[in-house]
Amino acid sequence: MALSFRNLLDFPHSVELSWNTDCKNALHLQRNFRPATPYKRRNSILRSAERKNVTISAIDSTKSASGDLELPAVVVLKAEVVIKKKSSPSLGQIIFGGADPLVAVDNMISSGVDTFSDTFCQRIYIQLISTDIDLDTGLGERNQESAFGNWLQKASVSADRVKYVTQLIVNENFGKPGAIVVVNKHQSEFFLESVTVEGLKSGSVYFPCYSWVQPLKDGALKRVFFSNEVYLPSATPKGLLDLRRSELKALQGEGKGIREAHERIYDYDVYNDLGNPDKGKDLKRATVGGSKERPYPRRCRTGRPPSKTDSLAESRLPSARQKVYVPRDEDFEQIKAGSFVPGKIKGIVHALVPALIDHFKESVNNFLSFDEIDKLYYEGIHLKTPGKLIERTIFWDKLYLSQLVKRLKESGSDIIHLIQYPLPEILHRDKFVWMRDFEFGRQFLAGVSPSKIERLKVFPPVSQVDQRPSSFKAEHITPQLGGLSIEEAIEEGKLFIVDYYDVFMPFIDKINALEGHKTYASRTILLHASGIMRPIAIELSLPASISESVSSSTVLTPAEDATGIWLWQLAKAHVSSNHMGYHQLVTHWLQTHACTEPYVIATHRQLSVLHPVARLLQPHLRYTMEINAVARQNLISADGIIEKCFTPGKYAVEMSSAAYGRMWQFNTESLPKDLLRRGMALEDQSDPSGVRLVIEDYPYAADGLLIWTAIKSWVKDYLSIYYTHPDAINNDSELQQWWTEIRTKGHADKAEEPWWPKLRNVDDLTEILTIMIWVVSGQHAAVNFGQFLHAGYIPYLPCLTRQHIPNENDPEFNHFVHDPQRFYLATIPSKLQATTVMAVLETLSTHSQDEEYLGHRGDAAWICDKNVKEASDKFLAQLQAIETTINERNKNPKLKNRYGAGVHPYQLLLPRSGPGVTSRGIPNSVSI
Repeated sequence: MALSFRNLLDFPHSVELSWNTDCKNALHLQRNFRPATPYKRRNSILRSAERKNVTISAIDSTKSASGDLELPAVVVLKAEVVIKKKSSPSLGQIIFGGADPLVAVDNMISSGVDTFSDTFCQRIYIQLISTDIDLDTGLGERNQESAFGNWLQKASVSADRVKYVTQLIVNENFGKPGAIVVVNKHQSEFFLESVTVEGLKSGSVYFPCYSWVQPLKDGALKRVFFSNEVYLPSATPKGLLDLRRSELKALQGEGKGIREAHERIYDYDVYNDLGNPDKGKDLKRATVGGSKERPYPRRCRTGRPPSKTDSLAESRLPSARQKVYVPRDEDFEQIKAGSFVPGKIKGIVHALVPALIDHFKESVNNFLSFDEIDKLYYEGIHLKTPGKLIERTIFWDKLYLSQLVKRLKESGSDIIHLIQYPLPEILHRDKFVWMRDFEFGRQFLAGVSPSKIERLKVFPPVSQVDQRPSSFKAEHITPQLGGLSIEEAIEEGKLFIVDYYDVFMPFIDKINALEGHKTYASRTILLHASGIMRPIAIELSLPASISESVSSSTVLTPAEDATGIWLWQLAKAHVSSNHMGYHQLVTHWLQTHACTEPYVIATHRQLSVLHPVARLLQPHLRYTMEINAVARQNLISADGIIEKCFTPGKYAVEMSSAAYGRMWQFNTESLPKDLLRRGMALEDQSDPSGVRLVIEDYPYAADGLLIWTAIKSWVKDYLSIYYTHPDAINNDSELQQWWTEIRTKGHADKAEEPWWPKLRNVDDLTEILTIMIWVVSGQHAAVNFGQFLHAGYIPYLPCLTRQHIPNENDPEFNHFVHDPQRFYLATIPSKLQATTVMAVLETLSTHSQDEEYLGHRGDAAWICDKNVKEASDKFLAQLQAIETTINERNKNPKLKNRYGAGVHPYQLLLPRSGPGVTSRGIPNSVSI
């Protein structure tokens, strides 16, 4: 039988194309054709049947020989499918690195089973869906499913990505493909990267997928992927309307059931999974989120059952090898998963820390001299591991301790691990920089946590927690003001404060009751003069006793005598421990990790992938839920590394909750508004950022405003392409529901706050999206990737203090005077705590091989609109110009906080970086 065939793949006009339909669902033609009539069922010639060896001859005529039968012409399209193969650990990784050998075995078995099933028609099928509707169904018109070809031939291909080609037949009036349906009848999941359909008159159509496709046997649904076209809800082609709604519905959970690893359900829950009460009463932790007493953002719901001993707490995973549920597509892709975060952090928790514990049991746990600290970098630690530990380290996750494990060699019957830490770059410039007041003050402007310093407005400062007056007196401050009064210095903008009183005071008694934890609530007043920020007075406070009306406070100032100098060093160490605790739990974890997770959840639940805002946000949501899950499992959990090694101890997350309740506001996460709130900037509409810094040499703020302004410009340019009508924002149902859900579900404990921005127009949306993108990119980079640089040398920024400063009446005072160096080293973290924190900070400061930096996306074909391409190119050009500006600033002798003898240049907001610990580079998302 001959059928008219319109060939758009440049086939010769006389070729014969044959399909051997040896599978039940293979392509075929309808057996019986109707006479020519107005054609309603434009896809009817491609219905299911079992006809075999159908031959189609390409001829020019659209009529039969008798001339009484007219059939619609068909078009053969080519689909190029890119699948990313699962990688298996090498033999060396399994033997020496602790990679799970079962992963390699499982991958091998799955590959073999899938190849076998593919041979017997249990294949992967693709179906096109048109943007036009089928008149019979009212849904998007569909062609017949087509199976992948040559799966068997490519089963042994070793490349990371494998391309498969299949042919799709549609009638010539099919319309523009807007979606594809993918059905996985194999036995295991696969990662579908993209599909490109070629052969259309209008050109090729690209479908960005980047998703795991689960097999039908696991109860998975058929997967739908849309092309890289974007549409506002009201502009969605009729053929895609039903799919747009159903795809969103499939991602929304109902707050019920245990989530399985292969699922893609996004739902909310409170933080009730950090404790482990079944293991001991001391590991019980209060739930944060869901109450006025302990407010917190929401996390992704896993649905695990409650613990046996506490019905309000979610049970912990039975094995540390298991991973916390996140929707399947939120998992790290293979490069990152195979060699980066999970292995490193779990390796530290489950291999390195036990090895360090065993090692330091046999020696004094305090550093006895600064030389001992130096040896960590120059000589390393030799860990002799007994048999049980060998088993744990080899067959666990020790592989990914980055560059920490430098050498592994056999010595007799034992294995010796030489752990050698890289020397932080800042110490290459000046070994004693950590002792200098200039560097202490510079930390608050260009260090690891540069967003806490404020302009001093009232002296003495007043607490909002207990209303007790500060112990600062004029005589502590005035002698250092060069003839100015305190009022004059405040008026001239010379005095600043870093105030941790309100954050720490409610927890001081509980923290100090913990073994090995002794701290104060600190306030530090700093003077900015001659381009230098230096501390001039430190107040260290303890709670008032029952008989006292004020807190017990000590004020220390810089001194010139030997005893005074060492007391001043101890005071700075206590401020630093407050600073690092606040940094890790509030500035870093809360503001950039925890507060961001609701944006990820709400975006997947309420914004279709067809939505332009979803497409804009996609790279900025990557990996965040997975790294947060890793943190909940290993870092901020009960008895985790944060509790063991940072000052707040077991009250860490409670303190974070208190800070969230008192100070977190979405609107002041805007960098300009945050600077205005802290008095670090003044309004100035002549500047593109809208503000002018009160200290020009404030590296974090100066560079940050450049990044902020570039992001805002890019967001505004992008949105203006899609929102051209004044009422477009108000009429965007998905967008309005997205913003409502972020406020009422993601940040439910603050839903009624008056400071939430309204969402009425493009300017409102621009500000909201700029805040989100800034927080996950520039802000996170500024507070994360300098951690090893600044705190990888423990005396520089001690994360914990273990004893109070003695006064002259204390028995310890004589010990302090006799050996101040040893007293200081006994105050800062122990050897075990220091070496553990150093390993964690190195990991957190490391860029992975597949890092995507601001302005760049791994999916180069995501843009299909030339206007978006022009806006994107403009953004990239701005970022390149910013990089040049920052490099020039770092060479300017007038900017003393980023240039000078022994001064490390400020590079944290340079947009680009290579892999490793570089102390620079802005990734798109919170991915570590």
